[in-house]
Amino acid sequence: MQELNSTSQNLAKKVTTSTTFKLFIIGVLSLTLLIPLSFIDSLIWERKNRKKEMIENVNRDWGENVNLQGPILKIPYKTYYTSFVYDKKQKKQVEEKKFKDYEYLYVFPEKLNLDIDLKVIPKRRGIYKTSVYKANTKISGNFVQPNFKEFNIQPEDIDWKKITVVFKTTNNKGIEDRVQLQSSQKTYDFFLKEVANEKKSVNTYYTNARNHKYYIKDFSEFETQNLGENPFNKNGKMEFLMNYNVRGSQRFTLVPVGNTTEVKMRSNWKDPDFTGEFLPGNEDKILPDNQGFKAEWKIIDYQRPFKKAYKNEVPQFDDYAFGVNLLVTVDDYLKTERSAKYAYLVIFLTFLVFFIIQNTGKIQMHAFHYFLIGLALVVFYTLLISISEHINFNTSYLISATATVLLITLYSKAILKSKKFTSYILGILSLLYLYIYVIIQLENYALLVGSIGLFMILAFVMYSSRKIKW
Repeated sequence: MQELNSTSQNLAKKVTTSTTFKLFIIGVLSLTLLIPLSFIDSLIWERKNRKKEMIENVNRDWGENVNLQGPILKIPYKTYYTSFVYDKKQKKQVEEKKFKDYEYLYVFPEKLNLDIDLKVIPKRRGIYKTSVYKANTKISGNFVQPNFKEFNIQPEDIDWKKITVVFKTTNNKGIEDRVQLQSSQKTYDFFLKEVANEKKSVNTYYTNARNHKYYIKDFSEFETQNLGENPFNKNGKMEFLMNYNVRGSQRFTLVPVGNTTEVKMRSNWKDPDFTGEFLPGNEDKILPDNQGFKAEWKIIDYQRPFKKAYKNEVPQFDDYAFGVNLLVTVDDYLKTERSAKYAYLVIFLTFLVFFIIQNTGKIQMHAFHYFLIGLALVVFYTLLISISEHINFNTSYLISATATVLLITLYSKAILKSKKFTSYILGILSLLYLYIYVIIQLENYALLVGSIGLFMILAFVMYSSRKIKW
């Protein structure tokens, strides 16, 4: 009986001290640590949404995104209906044309020029930071008198005294100065005609260069007072000039309603995302020394299916809007989220390094040692999130990584009792966190650098494990 118990104990000791069993325990511990990692993901998501709510509040208070359409000339004309009346002289029913109502012809500009100076301003609310802008826009161009007969309108039916100019914008709250139209040496005020319906429409969205859809508010319409006379000169043209100064956030876009639309935009924003149907035509858009960007567009009538004029209403041309999205390429929460995606890799590789050291150095380590080291690696992400909310991400990453590496290194010194292996742990963990840092900083080359790094890590593990007796 004693021999049987002794055999069982020897077998149990042989199994628990085997390399395969140790790897199994490491795998179980790694999977167990996925539970606190899921809480880290939830924490990142919660903080991101809190920041998003803050940005939305700042944008709503300051002024939301701008989408501009216009100016457009609104020409009223009389319409008639036919009735039959009894003519006593002719002693019969005769047709008589009677005034019915006014309808409108909306005429697009022949030339439309926009000169936009967009100054981005940082804003802070609590611990969160965002950016808004002030846009000073100078709009000029001309209208050409249409051939009214092409639209079945008789010139004598035009009510020249009631002609107005309209334009539409998604941001009327952020307008800083009165918008006025200058034409024929006269100045006309614009008045808010229709307040925007802020319900989001499934048809009112844009797609940026990264295929992200984003919604905009519906348009508010502004209209001048009656021009009071025929606005066209002897050459059949109407020159105009207007300024549109507005506070906004995130995006500035416009619809190219001109038969020829030319846009020049300058800004101090360093990371523009040119979005919409048309991209800038100039090659050197980004200014040197991180001074911002200067973009130019020229869109002609061949490039979009607009008519020169429309009767009664202007169709929605939001899909042809273009402009700039003030893109934050990689914000702090996105960097933290990207670093957290490598958490399981960091944990598993760290355990693997300790496993190799344990086997090659004939050092005994308990499963609880692995568990505490894994928890230290998980706590790194809570440090990173909390510190990065108060200082820049790079510094917070350096502080969090240094604290974690030193903690594990000092703990390793206590359990391994070897300066040689402790220095290995210090060097490998430092390189591992440096590798993750480089990946999350990159955007275009993250996959390439990540793949090369994983290949090198695999090669290191294969080389280090060659002498392990399985």
